[in-house]
Amino acid sequence: MLNSKALHSTNWNCLFFLFLAYIFGTPDTFGQGNLLITPRRVVFEGNKRVVDLNLANTSPDSATFAISLVQMRMTETGAFEQINEPDPGQLFASNYIRYFPRTVKLGPNESQVVKVQLNRINQLSPGEYRSHFYFRAVPKADPLGQESKTVDTTAIAVMLKPIFGITIPVIIRVGEVSAKITLSDLSLKTINDTIPNITMTFNRSGNSSVYGDIAVYHISKQGKETKVGIANGIAVYTPNSKRSFQFNLNNVPGVDYSSGTLRVVFSAPSDVKPERYAEAELQLN
Repeated sequence: MLNSKALHSTNWNCLFFLFLAYIFGTPDTFGQGNLLITPRRVVFEGNKRVVDLNLANTSPDSATFAISLVQMRMTETGAFEQINEPDPGQLFASNYIRYFPRTVKLGPNESQVVKVQLNRINQLSPGEYRSHFYFRAVPKADPLGQESKTVDTTAIAVMLKPIFGITIPVIIRVGEVSAKITLSDLSLKTINDTIPNITMTFNRSGNSSVYGDIAVYHISKQGKETKVGIANGIAVYTPNSKRSFQFNLNNVPGVDYSSGTLRVVFSAPSDVKPERYAEAELQLN
C-alpha cells in the first residue's frame, strides 16, 4: 500500500468530453473554451466527397489540438458514452474517413482548415455510418529548468489538470436512407415554483439519424399563440429508437401555463431545406 509520502507526488489528469448533441446555438458553429469549429457536424450524402472544417483559436495564447476519431453511443437520455464495438444496428464511419492534418497548432486568433475526405466508399453497403471527431487540447509542457516548489511531504497533494476536448459527429449516408420521428409523453412541471419545464420523448424509426430544432408555442383559450421556448441542435442517432428530452420554457408576460395548450414542433435546422419532422400538443388544465 502506498503511504502519504509516496502519494504526495501523484498527479491526476481529468479528461472532460463536451458533446455536440446538447449544444444550443447557431447550427453551423460550435464554440467551447478557446476553440471555434465550423461546421459543427460533418455529413456526407449524395455526391459530397470533401468537407472543410475550420478551426479557430479565439484566445490570446497559442494552443495545440490533437485530432482523432472515436466511437460513441447515445443513451436514451441523450448522453454519450465512448465505445469500441458497435451496438446492434450501429455502423462506424471511421474506416472510410481520411483527414489532415492530425495536429493543429494555432496562434492567437488564428484559424486553419482541416480537410475531411471519403475513402473506400465503394466498400459501403446502404445505410448510415457514424463516428465522432475528437479535438483534444494538448497541455503545454513545463519549461525546461523550471524550479520545483518545496512541498510538504507529509501531506497528500492532488493536482488536477483538466484537458479540454470537443467532439462533433461525422456521418456517411449511402443509398436509400430515411427516418420517421414522432413526439410523445409530453408533460409540464414547474421548477422552484417559478420555472416551467417541458419533458418529451422522441420516437425514431428507419435507418437514418434525425437532427433538428424544437419550438414550443403556448395557445391560450382565446386562441392567442406565443412562442415560449426553443432548443436548437437536437439529435436522435441510430440505432436509438427513443430519446427523452427536457428544457426550460420562458416566463412570457401574459402566458398562463395553467391553462390553454402547448404545441411542440420539431423541424429541420433553419440553414437547410424547411421540413417539419413532428408535432404534438399538450392540453393544460
